[in-house]
Amino acid sequence: QQCADGGGEESEREGEEARARAAGGEEGDREAPETPLFEKRTRSFAIGQDIQPKRNLSRFVKWPKYVRLQRQRKILTMRLKVPPSIAQFTRTLDKNLTTQLFRMLNKYRPEDRAAKKERLTKMAESKAAGGSTDSKKPILIKYGLNHVVDLVEQKKALLVVIAHDVDPIELVLWLPALCHKMDVPYCIVKSKGRLGEVVNKKKATALAFTGVRPDDKHEFAKLLEAVRGNYNDRYNEIRKSWGGGIMGIKSQHRSDMQAKALAVEEAKRMQA
Repeated sequence: QQCADGGGEESEREGEEARARAAGGEEGDREAPETPLFEKRTRSFAIGQDIQPKRNLSRFVKWPKYVRLQRQRKILTMRLKVPPSIAQFTRTLDKNLTTQLFRMLNKYRPEDRAAKKERLTKMAESKAAGGSTDSKKPILIKYGLNHVVDLVEQKKALLVVIAHDVDPIELVLWLPALCHKMDVPYCIVKSKGRLGEVVNKKKATALAFTGVRPDDKHEFAKLLEAVRGNYNDRYNEIRKSWGGGIMGIKSQHRSDMQAKALAVEEAKRMQA
């Protein structure tokens, strides 16, 4: 019996030692290595400690009045029904045609003051020396609303380019109708700032081509054909198309839920 008791004590002792070794091994496995690849660096965001992460605070910013006005105007033009004469200015030229158009516009940019002064100085020097002066006017883009209107009325304009964001819009509201009546191709592009950059101004409401060089005639004819197809040929369709009437996301969801409920009721009525 004593032997049996001694054997039991020894086995218990061995079991405890094995459990201790196993526990020590697990703890050793859980310990991070001394030089890991990615060390954990706990940050503290208390006062004077680590820099706070950047958060999007735009909802809490009091934006300038002009920003609020332009955002409200955009939302209003989306919500309210917009007459066709105003809504047509949202139908701007697509990206590929716009790229081609501005490439052509940049070839015929008007001279700035320095270039004009240099050209006139050379002409004066040539004239003073008794040489011949080239009095032929260069082919350039025409700008200025009154000037462009005169060219359209005289049918001298080959293509009229109108900005989509003129303010007040009444300045150019009637220009597409005039171009259609006089059978002058026109297009609407973004934006008055980009048109102004072409003619060395801050803004420009409308530009007009009165001619192109012989090497550009083929490309210009293709551009005119595309513009006519998008605007002049579709004028009657555009002048009947109202804009706006797009409700907010909450109103759209509410309308969808009401439509679904009506559909369910109709289905029940049909089954009955």
